[in-house]
Amino acid sequence: MDLHIGYETVEPWPLLRLDTPDEKAREAGVAPKAVLKADKDNGIIRLDSETVLSGIPPEVWSYRLGNRSGLEWILDQYKEKTPKDPTIREKFNTYRFADYKEHVIDLIARVTRVSVETVEITEAMKSAKR
Repeated sequence: MDLHIGYETVEPWPLLRLDTPDEKAREAGVAPKAVLKADKDNGIIRLDSETVLSGIPPEVWSYRLGNRSGLEWILDQYKEKTPKDPTIREKFNTYRFADYKEHVIDLIARVTRVSVETVEITEAMKSAKR
């Protein structure tokens, strides 16, 4: 329980971060294009057109919160979505992934740690029953 309640203070998982400048975005003076997609088979998350995180352990994807893993929830919640209502879109559509990128990277590393350790605990509990 402490692991989940204190997820913000757990030791972040040592993910590898690769940043490759998006020259087109920089020349245009815009933030890199948000992608937020996971390649589960290769243990990679592409955050935007510049940043890739790798070293995601496969067991992370097996720890589910309802119908998705913790990392899938994060990727979905931080995507840029355009509101359908034109008034809301015009006046309140101010969210940009680039403003939260470093926070999301930290959150992914911590949720990866929580997921890996939770899977270890649940697997140990399953084997203890036998």
